[in-house]
Parts: sequence; C-alpha cells; structure tokens
Amino acid sequence: MSHTVHRRGPRESFEGDYIILCMTAKGFNEKNSKGALQEFLRIVSKYDLVNMGDMKTGNMYSVDRDKIINNVQDTSIVHGVFADKEQAKAAIKELREADLGVSVNVTGIVNNVHEICLEAGINRHTVEYSVGIHGQLSKLPEGDLLEITTMCGHGMVSQRLVRKILVDIKKGGLSPEEAGVKLATPCVCGIFNPHRAAKLLTQLAELWLCDQE
Repeated sequence: MSHTVHRRGPRESFEGDYIILCMTAKGFNEKNSKGALQEFLRIVSKYDLVNMGDMKTGNMYSVDRDKIINNVQDTSIVHGVFADKEQAKAAIKELREADLGVSVNVTGIVNNVHEICLEAGINRHTVEYSVGIHGQLSKLPEGDLLEITTMCGHGMVSQRLVRKILVDIKKGGLSPEEAGVKLATPCVCGIFNPHRAAKLLTQLAELWLCDQE
C-alpha cells in the first residue's frame, strides 16, 4: 500500500492532484539504484511540479532541489507532485522513454491516471486503493480537516497547525497560497500538494472557521 493513496475528499477536489512515486524493491533491484532514482527526480523537475522530495532528505520547501537529488540513496523513495494533468502526463511519458528499471507509481483519480497511462503508451497492470481509517474514529479531526492532513501519508501535518493557519488566513495574516506552502513543509517526503491545500483552505476559511468562532 502506498502512503500516497490515503487522501480524503470529494472527487472534484482531486482534479489537480497527481503524485508520481519512484522506488526500488528490497533484495531485487535496490543495489546501485541511486542513479536511476536521481534521474527520476531530474526528469520530473523539468516540468511544472508543485512539490518533490525524498523521505530521507526532505521536500523542496525545506531543502534545495539540488540537495534533494544529490543526497538520494539506493534505499530512497522519491516523489514528484503535479497540479496539472498535462504536466504530469508529459513527465510520465519521459519516464517511460527513460526506462529507468525502477518502479513508478502514479496516484490520482483512477480514470484520469488510466488516460495518462494510455496516452503515454503504458498498459496499467495494478490499482491500489486505501481501505480507509479504522479504530477510534472519534479521535479524528473533522472530515474537512482530514482532507488537508491526509495529504501527508505519514501524518506529519498536524490538525492543530491547520486550525492555527485557518485563523491566520481569517485575520488576513496569511494568504491561502502561503498557507499551503507552510503546511507542505512538515511533510518530509514531499507528497503534500500545496496547490490543492490552498483551494481547500480558501473554502474552509469562509465556511468552517466562521462556525468555530
């Protein structure tokens, strides 16, 4: 199960959310894979991405892009996030042509990803789904907050930080775009989509926060 598929929200909120993940298989093609993983990052960096990162180093809002690429290890898991379907498609086409010999996983609305794969000349062979959250659900934040916090698959984006940022937006001290970047920073592996977050925060600042004051 990929940590990129736990995102919550209505279908339309994912129209601008595409995550491309690249990793190796332990004991199979992990050894000496550093170069392929670095090339993956170089390729996705050519296009208009909204986040990228390596969970061993950080994301592009906390670490320089070149440092992320230079610090890649054989055991790294690297990511690129796109808000535009055509940009994601172009990156995937180039990755296919590069044939790096490592696994590439694309997260997004299934039909959209399927279209991208077909146009890139890829026969999709697998689909992964999140089975949701189980356990003491009463301890979870409100569903609209989960739409933001679940964009970090390792739970590094705190609901308390989201609440504070919503107050800052409401008071005019922070724009939704600035807030999206601020929330992306703690997501070390770089799969948080600040572009999608800005849209969700704009809606929440008008609807949700008013009811909480």
